[in-house]
Amino acid sequence: MIGLVDCNNFYVSCERVFQPRLNGRAVGVLSNNDGCVIARSAEIKQLGVEMGTPAFELQHLIRRGQIHLLSSNYELYGDMSARVHDILEEFSAGVEPYSIDEMFVRFDGFAPGPLLEHARALHHQVRQYTGIPVCVGVAPTRTLAKLANRAAKKIPHYQGVCVLHAGSPETRGLLQRTALGDVWGVGRRLVEKLALRDVRTAWDLAQQDHKTIKRKFSTTLERTVLELQGVAAIDMNDADEPRQRIMTSRSFGKLTGDLVEIGEAIRQHAQRSAEKLRKQDSLTRAVYVFLKTNPHRPDLLQYSPSAVVELERPTDDSREILHAASRALQAIYRPRYRFMKAGVMLIDLIDANRQQLSLLDSAQSEAERERSAKLMAAMDDLNQKMGRGTVTLGRPSPGAAWHLRCANRTPRWTTRWDELPAVPML
Repeated sequence: MIGLVDCNNFYVSCERVFQPRLNGRAVGVLSNNDGCVIARSAEIKQLGVEMGTPAFELQHLIRRGQIHLLSSNYELYGDMSARVHDILEEFSAGVEPYSIDEMFVRFDGFAPGPLLEHARALHHQVRQYTGIPVCVGVAPTRTLAKLANRAAKKIPHYQGVCVLHAGSPETRGLLQRTALGDVWGVGRRLVEKLALRDVRTAWDLAQQDHKTIKRKFSTTLERTVLELQGVAAIDMNDADEPRQRIMTSRSFGKLTGDLVEIGEAIRQHAQRSAEKLRKQDSLTRAVYVFLKTNPHRPDLLQYSPSAVVELERPTDDSREILHAASRALQAIYRPRYRFMKAGVMLIDLIDANRQQLSLLDSAQSEAERERSAKLMAAMDDLNQKMGRGTVTLGRPSPGAAWHLRCANRTPRWTTRWDELPAVPML
């Protein structure tokens, strides 16, 4: 059996853990640069605030005290997600993060009765240990687990936990009540095409012959049909599988054409990408840098260049990656333009343990690699223990244009002990 654990209103819930005064209030979390709403509490949804609503359109509600908007705090959310992950590992045979607030878990070997109690215990334990409310859906396949999780969230009878079994009347009834567009992996265009075949619900899709669906549509939809029939057809992804490329990019807090400021942003992105590279034990052969102007500003000159710098040898050394990124920036920068975004991508990645050494390598080359590895390991260790950005190659200027707007960001409660609120001594 497969379970899907979904954290309810995750970003808002993370904020409420450390700010109980927000409980029961209409709360929204904003995107980078405090642009638009990307997470909503149940209360703010009831006020009619839609996902993606620009923050400036909500100022009248803020002035009246009806809603409370916060800047996104991804470091906090990532840490809380890791805490939820750790608890799930204690309750299951394996955990597969699907997103920052959703995780698939394995429940192998449980009989139906004990499985329900186990899922309820997990539901309670996550809330007790982290303060994050979750819903748990359990079923024989991931697609059915998605539907079970949706039922656990939408139907009060389940009280946050729904366990479905293949072929049961309960499962059949849920499939018959589920619109095709609510099935995991079935997009709007597929809904329109399947409607021509009189397939309108999850139950209708489950009754299709999977071989015919494969021939008429795709292998992906065939797997969905099998999963709805209770046959596991989607393998559990390896969460530790190395990525084929690593990119770090972000929009600036305001437009800028200053080379020094853009260079600082590129340097920060390159260092962050190098950290991710070492974490997955890979090396990069090339560094790709891009800049972007604002296409929605026809009054400004438009220019969105990019450049790739090939490295002399595969590396994970931040110094070499930063040097290559700096060369790329110098090649594409033009002073007449005002840029809104910059990014660094590490491409052509290889496994660090399987790199092919050159016949020209000397004992000095090997010693240099060892010194580099020790230096990078020391930097990563200090940043992990003391907080990201403790040790960097160059210190960013405070208040630079490329910094994100985050006027309402809460402290990083779980990762910066010096930001914790003072507690009076008894």
